[in-house]
Amino acid sequence: MKTQILTNKLSDMKYPKSPSSQMKRKKQDSKTGKGLRHFSMKVCEKVRNKGTTTYNEVADELVAEFSDDPIASRASFQTGNDQEPFDQKNIRRRVYDALNVLMAINIISKEKKEIKWIGLPTNAVQECSELEKERAQRQQRIKEKKDQLRELLIQQIALKNLAERNQMDENPDQNSIIKLPFIIVNTDKNTLIDCSISRDKSEYLFNFGSTFEIHDDFEVLKRMGLAYHLEKLEYGQTMKRRDYERARQFLPEALMTELDEMLEENHVKIIN
Repeated sequence: MKTQILTNKLSDMKYPKSPSSQMKRKKQDSKTGKGLRHFSMKVCEKVRNKGTTTYNEVADELVAEFSDDPIASRASFQTGNDQEPFDQKNIRRRVYDALNVLMAINIISKEKKEIKWIGLPTNAVQECSELEKERAQRQQRIKEKKDQLRELLIQQIALKNLAERNQMDENPDQNSIIKLPFIIVNTDKNTLIDCSISRDKSEYLFNFGSTFEIHDDFEVLKRMGLAYHLEKLEYGQTMKRRDYERARQFLPEALMTELDEMLEENHVKIIN
């Protein structure tokens, strides 16, 4: 009886696998996982590079790539100890599975047949920091664009004012006419100036013996007061209503509010 019980127990025992067989299994699983990860990464890379794509487009490209070197790429289709047939059907199935995983973890989005790249998941703090940085950069660009717009706005007022003033003079002295654009060079009266002019008079080379200043036409017009000193607004200063209304009439209707905003920011008071 004891002999029979012992025999039954021995028959029920499961003998442990040899270390060599366990190592082989681990190596196979490692290769399998590595191959599948490699394939999924290729799918992810395809979608990221394209931005917007479709399942068929990604699958067609990967079929072409894997078909060029089927031996080197076969590891991507291994499951356990078996190997699946290396054909288009299995490649497309792997692409479909990989896209579903990427969509589940919100790396891509899918609407009908269109697949769009969203982005890899990032740390919330890092993402917030990057958004704040991007916001600051955009605000700086907006400020620069606004400053450029206001500079052009003041130029418009000065040039329109000059044109209107010139139209009032019906018979101007031809010798007093200066065409735009122009520059004025200012230096000491004792400075020696060497001037060379090209034959076609398109280039002028000046060599000054002392320091000098260069003023463009717009700077001269501002100094003449044709821009109503809008270029140097100070906080709380005053502006005559007549000048304010004339400045507005020189601007397109869409830019009139920009002039009002510029005056409001500096708390400029309009007086009669």
